[in-house]
Amino acid sequence: MKLGELASRLGAELHGDAQLEITGVKGIEEAGPTEVTFVANPKYSALARKTRAAAVLVDPDFQQIDTPTLRIENPYLAFARALGCFYQPPTYAPGIHPTAVIDPTAVIGPDAHIGPYVVVGPGVRLGANATLLPHVVLYPGVQAGSHLFAHSHAVVRENCVLGDHVTLENGAIVGADGFGFAKNEAGHWEKIPQSGPVRLGDRVDVQANACIDRATVGATEIGAGTKVDNLVQIGHGSKVGENALLCAQTGLAGSSVVGNNVILAGQTGVAGHCSVGDGVILTAQSAVSHDIPAGKMISGSPGFDNRIWLRAVLIFQRLPELLKRLDRVEKKVDAQAPSEGLTNGRAE
Repeated sequence: MKLGELASRLGAELHGDAQLEITGVKGIEEAGPTEVTFVANPKYSALARKTRAAAVLVDPDFQQIDTPTLRIENPYLAFARALGCFYQPPTYAPGIHPTAVIDPTAVIGPDAHIGPYVVVGPGVRLGANATLLPHVVLYPGVQAGSHLFAHSHAVVRENCVLGDHVTLENGAIVGADGFGFAKNEAGHWEKIPQSGPVRLGDRVDVQANACIDRATVGATEIGAGTKVDNLVQIGHGSKVGENALLCAQTGLAGSSVVGNNVILAGQTGVAGHCSVGDGVILTAQSAVSHDIPAGKMISGSPGFDNRIWLRAVLIFQRLPELLKRLDRVEKKVDAQAPSEGLTNGRAE
């Protein structure tokens, strides 16, 4: 593909030779003379002057460099779309593999691809253009909209509801029992039935080995456009708003409420029955056990305001130095103090 054609497809302003031949997209340090790269973070700006890439995707105000540039408001998004111009994932033709087990009461929409050893239970309803890869299991009563894409070994439990364009990566589990037990008269833990389904909105992605538990009563709900990363645990009865990002190894205890456009970075935690407001960001390894108002950035465990946390971290790093200084001050004070038990230089 010519550089000029790529610029046109992306809607970018080209500064450079439109006839350059482009064969792919790579990172700024790996890209070669027929590949396009990008700069979205200012700390990588210096690398743009040294890159061997044919062209660099940058924002409109980026400095002038010798390498051709494709100037666009969101270079990172443009980079993702450029990848799509050169790489296409495998496609799967409509059809049902003879080893698939499909209950006769299930309703399968048109143009579905159902792979080897897939199991589709009673009363399941699938919209058009579903793709179920080998060993996917849909329990009884599952309902899914159009363009469901379930990778191998994804499981959707009974009566869960999925919107349009939902993607389940390998090993994703939607609707497993929530962790609910009550101690009985004999002192044994007795299982609480988990009767409520999981409901996923449109365009929800659930990455590999993530678990979204069904509810004790009511439903566990994930809003449209939300993305759930690998190894995330969402406890029973939790509510997550639209367009949220739940990054790897994040955990929500039961009945957590997370607002719209929230970002929970890697290994963050939210205690049960806590509310996290719209637009909140929890930085990596933060944990909260209280409600967080909208728009806050929270760090630390227990979590508190990110600006105060940054100052606290700086102080923490200086503790050894401060301890030495305090020790020197104490020794100096002790040396200057009069001896205990002396009055006018004479012993009592």
